[in-house]
Formats: sequence, C-alpha cells, structure tokens
Amino acid sequence: MADAPLAVSLGDPAGIGPEIILDAYQKLRAQKGSPSHPFFVVGGFEVLGEAARHLATDCTIVPIADPSEAAMAFHAGLPVMAGLDAPYTPGNPVSAGAKLALASLQWGTKYALSGLASALVTAPVAKSKLMKLGFDYPGQTEFLADACQLPYRDAVMMLAGPTLRTVPLTVHVALAEVPALLSSEMITHKARIVAAGLRRDFGIDHPRLAIAGLNPHAGESGQFGDEETRVITPAIEALKAEGLDVKGPVPGDALFVPLARETYDAALCMYHDQALIPLKALEFDEGVNVTLGLPIIRTSPDHGTAFDIAGKGKADAGAMIAAIKMAGDCARTRSANEARD
Repeated sequence: MADAPLAVSLGDPAGIGPEIILDAYQKLRAQKGSPSHPFFVVGGFEVLGEAARHLATDCTIVPIADPSEAAMAFHAGLPVMAGLDAPYTPGNPVSAGAKLALASLQWGTKYALSGLASALVTAPVAKSKLMKLGFDYPGQTEFLADACQLPYRDAVMMLAGPTLRTVPLTVHVALAEVPALLSSEMITHKARIVAAGLRRDFGIDHPRLAIAGLNPHAGESGQFGDEETRVITPAIEALKAEGLDVKGPVPGDALFVPLARETYDAALCMYHDQALIPLKALEFDEGVNVTLGLPIIRTSPDHGTAFDIAGKGKADAGAMIAAIKMAGDCARTRSANEARD
C-alpha cells in the first residue's frame, strides 16, 4: 500500500546507522515543498535516544507500538517501534547490537511483506557480526530473497544515483571466478528483471539497457578474450528478439562517459567493481542500493557501517536521505502502476 509508512531497519547500532537516520529525519522534515513519505524505525528507541544525546542532536523520538501509528507520530518526531533495543556503543560493535540489527531487519521485512510498510529501507550491517548469530547469507539482499521465498538469482542489485544506474551481474565473488559464472542465460534472466523493475518501480515504460563487455575493448573481436562473442552478444541478441531496447557489449572504459550515460537507463556490468566504481566516483553521497525482482520494495544507502567514524558527527546522511526518498517514490510508482493494470 503506497499510503503505508516506510520501514527503516536500524542496521548495526555501533555503526553510523543511528546518526544518519536521525539526520535524515531532521533534514527531510525541514525540506520545503512536498513532505517526506512518513517512515518509522524498527527498534532501537534507547539506541537512537542515546545517539541523539551523544551527538547533541535536537531530535524528538516517539515510541510507537504498531506501524499504523507512524504517520501520525511522524509529525511530532521520529517514530520508533518499541521493544527491540541494545546498548549504544558507537565504533565498538557488540553481540547485543548485532542481535538488534538482525531483529530489526527481520521485523522490517515482515512489515513490508504484510503491507504494513510500503517499502523497506535497510541501514548498513556488519555481516561478519551477523554470521556469528547464524546469519548464513552473503548480504541483506540474499536474506530478503529467501524471506520472499525466491532464489538468490531473482534478487538483482541495482545501484542508483541521480545520473546513473548500474547493475553488477556477479557480485561478491573473486574476480578470477567471474568468467566461469557468466552465461547467456544468466545475463538475459537478470536483464529481464532489471527492465521489469524499471517499468514497475521507476515508471520507465520503455527501459534502455546497456550491457558492458568483460574484457578490455570488449574483447577486440576475440583478441583479448572470447566472452563477448561467446556469451554476451548472444544474450543481447536474445533480449533484442524479445523487444527489449538493449545495446552492447560496450567497452567498460567507454560506458560511463557523459555522452554514453545519456543513452541508457541502466548499465549491466559483468562484475562488482565495474558497476560500483563509477557509481561511487560520481555519486557517492547519493548512491542507493535498490533490490529489483522482489515483491517488496527495498532500498539502502550504498555504503557500510563506517565503525571508524561512528559517533563522531562525521557521517553524511545524503545516501540515507536518497534511499528514503527513492523508497517513497518507488512505492508511489508501483501503486500507480498496479492501479492502472
């Protein structure tokens, strides 16, 4: 439901999650023009209160018992679901904090799946800390796919900023493993999910996709590798035959120049850094991690816990603000598309 509030998971409370959530609430409430989509934090009432005091932040925090209370409470202060908490130990992650981060993620996912929240915004977690609690997932994206009863391959990570969207087709794997993981079927499968997500949640009726090459100069006709001719080009031809607007393989060093970026709505990249380096170089403070292919909307700031600066007042809330705004926009767009269909 587009009129339901957004749920924001707390992330690891020893990281910068609490302070960027507080800062995002204050800055969004202070913005003139259209009001921010109401949101609530899933747990951490005491954590956020301590963070506000520690950082001398004048932010009222309002405890709520149910997501339905968030819209009303949002005008008085930052709504926070009571009942889940831990000590506030900035820069010093502890087991209790990891347990809170996991519980917040689990409950936030339940609220989104049930429709009590129109989208889920996830603050950064420390996966190494969660693993000690039995969290057997490479990241939050895979957890969400499992929670939605989907295979991991159906949850596609897209990094989005004001001027660029990129999709890493392979993610947290060694670079040496990438060529063996690529297949025409995998590329076409994920490209279809990206195109559907751009239509459903971003309102792009005819999405344009650019697909990167793997090798220098996109293989130079096989001189620097044959993945382009053997794997990538057949996928592009198959997608074109389905009526999708797809071009490539585009050499990685030409894909992100200003003129090229104007010709596509999303760039599909062969490996993690090929997608994330340009996004972070161009739009680090506004980069949003969006998960496509799920029945729920999920966004997240495209950065980590930053334990080294947590509690020091140095964290920039720009990416969290962008993630909250994008979640609200996607919720409204998806609802409008569903009503039209």
